[in-house]
Amino acid sequence: MLIGALDAPRRQMAEIDHLLFWGVLALLFGGLVFVYSASIATAEGGRFTNHQPAYFLIRHPVFLVISLAAGALAFRVPLVQWQKYAPYLFMAGALLLMVVLIPGIGRDVNGARRWLPLGIANLQPSEMMKLFAVLYAADYAVRKINVMHDLKQAFLPMFCAMAVVGMLLLKEPDFGAFVVIISIAMGILFLGGLRARLFVLLIVGLLLAFAALIIVSPYRRDRIFGFMDPWADAFGKGYQLSHSLIAFGRGELFGVGLGASVEKLFYLPEAHTDFLLAVIAEEMGFFGVLTVIFLFALIVQRAFAIGRQSVQLDRLYPALVAMGIGIWLGVQSFINMGVNMGLLPTKGLTLPLMSFGGSGILANCVAMAILLRVDWENRQLMRGGRV
Repeated sequence: MLIGALDAPRRQMAEIDHLLFWGVLALLFGGLVFVYSASIATAEGGRFTNHQPAYFLIRHPVFLVISLAAGALAFRVPLVQWQKYAPYLFMAGALLLMVVLIPGIGRDVNGARRWLPLGIANLQPSEMMKLFAVLYAADYAVRKINVMHDLKQAFLPMFCAMAVVGMLLLKEPDFGAFVVIISIAMGILFLGGLRARLFVLLIVGLLLAFAALIIVSPYRRDRIFGFMDPWADAFGKGYQLSHSLIAFGRGELFGVGLGASVEKLFYLPEAHTDFLLAVIAEEMGFFGVLTVIFLFALIVQRAFAIGRQSVQLDRLYPALVAMGIGIWLGVQSFINMGVNMGLLPTKGLTLPLMSFGGSGILANCVAMAILLRVDWENRQLMRGGRV
């Protein structure tokens, strides 16, 4: 019995999607290397880091260990339990988004109040809300599966829930998280059977809402103008983007070498978070960026493949969760890469699984663990087992 108990984790590891598993680990540990490379100058020159060059190198592995441990625990939880508690997790996430806005509780950084100080680290509720949105939207679609054609019964309740979350996120403000969470909810509702006509109307309405948000917000307008021509004000509105593009240009095909980036030396703001890909481009070149894109594309493809497999097994909730995680990772990585390459306006979104940040890594690892759990349960059922 003891030998069987010790061998159980090994058997479980043999019954998961190895392409997904190793792709995730490659991004996580690749992120560790590049976060250290991108943050050395910032850590050495910063007062809040006590001028320690390895400040982020020490903290990021701690976040990784905690996140991987949380992922291991999440993998043990059956999907039926995630479905059962999805509405409560969503409400808890909304409550945290409210708490972070309370003066004296939420931490204000660069004019944004997005963090809850927990002593040794900060919790960013919007990162956890992305995971909760996947779980809740999938559960909602399953419960409303028979009325998905009805605007009043299927769409309006979810619209109201997302409107509340959206208002809280815009209050922080965190427009990037708002876009990702709305994309998750829309994608899952569409995959869950929302009528195409309603979906198109929703897209049009959201585009108009996004345009209105940009028009009424001066700093968002500045970002749009800076994106359209970063060189027109390279030391002002276009500063981040212009230096990101310089990093891409310096990298050429094979890069200048690991650790040899110049742009990370106080030229490129947020080099270890929002603009990590620019440092990778400078140090590893075109082929380094192509490798990162390939790994993200692989993970998204495996998420949808696992979701389709769940559909074939008549497991709608796990299917929508798997595809929702794929939408989340795909949309956020696309936006981050687009911003770094100058294809999209500058937005405060990190590169999933790679950028520095405890809350983001934690949410990503738990999401990947749930995705692996969906795959594991599928394999058990196909073998005639039970989950």
